[in-house]
Amino acid sequence: MKYIDWLIQWLENYIRLSVKVRTYERYRLIIENHIKDKLGSMELDALTPLVLQPFITELLQRGNKTTGKGLSANSVNAVISVIQSSLKTAHLLGLTKEYTADKIKRPKLKEKPVECFSLAEQKMIEHAILTGKKDKQYGIILCLYSGLRIGELMALQWDDIDFTKGVLTVSKSCHDSNGGLVIDEPKTSSSRRVIPLPKQLLPLLKGIKKKSDSPFVVSANGKPVSVRSYQRSFELLLKKLKIPHKGFHSLRHTFATRAIECGMDVKTLSEILGHKNPTVTLNRYAHSLMEHKADMMNRLGKLL
Repeated sequence: MKYIDWLIQWLENYIRLSVKVRTYERYRLIIENHIKDKLGSMELDALTPLVLQPFITELLQRGNKTTGKGLSANSVNAVISVIQSSLKTAHLLGLTKEYTADKIKRPKLKEKPVECFSLAEQKMIEHAILTGKKDKQYGIILCLYSGLRIGELMALQWDDIDFTKGVLTVSKSCHDSNGGLVIDEPKTSSSRRVIPLPKQLLPLLKGIKKKSDSPFVVSANGKPVSVRSYQRSFELLLKKLKIPHKGFHSLRHTFATRAIECGMDVKTLSEILGHKNPTVTLNRYAHSLMEHKADMMNRLGKLL
């Protein structure tokens, strides 16, 4: 059997029914953009490590069809995961004599440096939104004080906020699709969480809710806003304020950094961010934690 014929069967019969729509779409694009042309015409049993490893090397060197440059280690690892999963299923079903794709050597992942806004930049962003007339931009402030991911923010509805208890419940996420905004399950099981909100934020949100004609916290003309559209609005806001560009996810990093600066412990921060465990939080914000510890030690030193 040709690999591409099996990939189509595997994707439709074994993946579509067991994963989120977003994951299915990601797998489909990986097959279409990176696997089909190079490996699709090969027989399943011909896909040995001696064939697959040079393919992986080529992706790392010039796998980006747009620029001609190499794909990131993260992108290549995603391709490897599709190859390994599809070939392992093929072997379990007796379509191949043996499974050897586990012998592929994966590229090492590099932890991306955490980018966050300085306190001065954060205050500029907040002031611009609070004095502006665009209610949908209040979602940016909400992220700065809750650490929400953009998909979680766009899927957030007023029913998810308990103004009496002062908490926000994350129970869903969303992503853009050709058919519009798709509401989905949260990123992981640990992403389901309840976040306490600062008391100062509640009156602002209540004011927006009174004027809102949508069940969504972030909306425009009564309709939910797409992820890409909101990212673009944020980019334009930074440009207007002459703040160096940073991705929307930097708001989440900024929240985490400010929380550490205020003395929040790693376990509590991990739960608020929806990380799998505190180790993830510790590794990601090690630099901020070290700076906080140094600051605390310097304060202690002043007692000498």
